[in-house]
Amino acid sequence: MRYGPDLDLNRPSLQELLRSRLHNVPVGGSKARVVLVEDEPSVRVALERALIGEGFSVSSFSDFTDPAEILATAPDLAVLDVMLPSGDGFDLAHRIRTQRDLPMIFLTARGSVEDRVAGFDLGADDYLVKPFALEELLARVRAVLRRTGRLGDPLAVGDLLVDEGVGFGARNGHDLGLTITELRLLAFLIRHRGAVLSKSQLLTQVWGYDAYDPNVVEVHISALRRKLEAHGPRVIHTVHGLGYRLVVP
Repeated sequence: MRYGPDLDLNRPSLQELLRSRLHNVPVGGSKARVVLVEDEPSVRVALERALIGEGFSVSSFSDFTDPAEILATAPDLAVLDVMLPSGDGFDLAHRIRTQRDLPMIFLTARGSVEDRVAGFDLGADDYLVKPFALEELLARVRAVLRRTGRLGDPLAVGDLLVDEGVGFGARNGHDLGLTITELRLLAFLIRHRGAVLSKSQLLTQVWGYDAYDPNVVEVHISALRRKLEAHGPRVIHTVHGLGYRLVVP
């Protein structure tokens, strides 16, 4: 599965995007802000870490909360658990919506048609039934933010550009044809450029919390290097015994 496999770089909109963003985007870009309301500590921590690893700014709450507190975090998206100790996520969503039209994703163990309809009637942008894979939630978060035009600015450093909003990576103005995993890997490296990142860190932050063979990191680093080095010198360096570092002149 790829981001933007049919991109036509001759389209004026994409040419303008490359010209303007390669030179005018602040390094690191801005982060989309996600507010998370989830009462289960282990689930909340896992979701926080996954969202932060994806590059989002996250504010989290463990129970039904005054909408004013939630909106004070200036979120771009709310991820709400439906079943909370001191209230109902649907009621919380309704109260938030009386003050601001905020995109929302509901999380719940209640997967009946009636519950899903209730969520969508409240204006939910998506509805995810537990248990779910972190990768699926992250994909849905990105999709909602793209649809609502709230995904954070592109990441740009040196001659590299990653735009998760339109789903591609470029070097020296050339579309790299990245897979979804390569795109996330390059984005994470850019966000942490100059730092040595271990295979364990990359597995956790790019692939999530399922068990993977560490060799998957080597395979994807090699593939990403080939695509990057077709348009410039090496920027992903191996630090033997420790991991990898992105160094951009």
